[in-house]
Amino acid sequence: MSAYTALTAAGFRAQVRDKTTVFFTFAFPLIFLVVFGLVFRGRDVEESGFSYLSYTAAGVLSWGVANAAVFGIGFTLMQWRSDDILRMIRMSPAPLSAVIGSRYVLALGVGLVQSVLFVGVAMMPGFGLVPDSRWPLLFPVLVLGITTFLLLGVIIGSVADTPESVAGIANFLMLPMAFLSGSFFPLDAMPEWLQKLSMVLPLRYLNDAVSAALVGRGDLGDIGAGCVGLVVFAVLFGALAARVFRWTKTS
Repeated sequence: MSAYTALTAAGFRAQVRDKTTVFFTFAFPLIFLVVFGLVFRGRDVEESGFSYLSYTAAGVLSWGVANAAVFGIGFTLMQWRSDDILRMIRMSPAPLSAVIGSRYVLALGVGLVQSVLFVGVAMMPGFGLVPDSRWPLLFPVLVLGITTFLLLGVIIGSVADTPESVAGIANFLMLPMAFLSGSFFPLDAMPEWLQKLSMVLPLRYLNDAVSAALVGRGDLGDIGAGCVGLVVFAVLFGALAARVFRWTKTS
């Protein structure tokens, strides 16, 4: 428990001191929300009748939370392995669960702050988001989403050995996934074959569940289906992460 507490405190201090990390974690996704919100203000998606804001608010929130979880642990594991910090932790009584658990708690905290910021901005005059009555279900959905993408970040942080490779692999996965999963553009307005393709992407399930919980674009069944999809991907990513995790550059 002392090792877990120390690692969590050290990770928190490192995160808040790095202004670049703070900007790209909180401000950068908000820029997308503001830009899309202003461009499509007052417009509805013809195929569904829902406003563009209902899509972009939920989609950008999902992408921002997932992105933060992937990059947060991906860069940390790579850097700690490069600096031999992981090797020293391995030689101590601290278990691997303390390493991953400390980053998990930080990711949950970041996700909570992101959610409050995003929803707060989306509800401001000029945007006018009205949360659905099921909005409390947003929190368990985001916990599942953060868990899933944190495990994806463990995989990336285990196979990458430089900051450039972490950024390259993560962006290669997360940016196309954002567009193909409906984070930046409504899936309802996309071709049917593209909508089917998005079903193999974990962000699609997070988007669907967040949309149904936050803005009512779906029912409880959609929230449940999204959660089941996230659990399946979490199990897959967890199994792969356990196989590829490395304490050092060679083992």
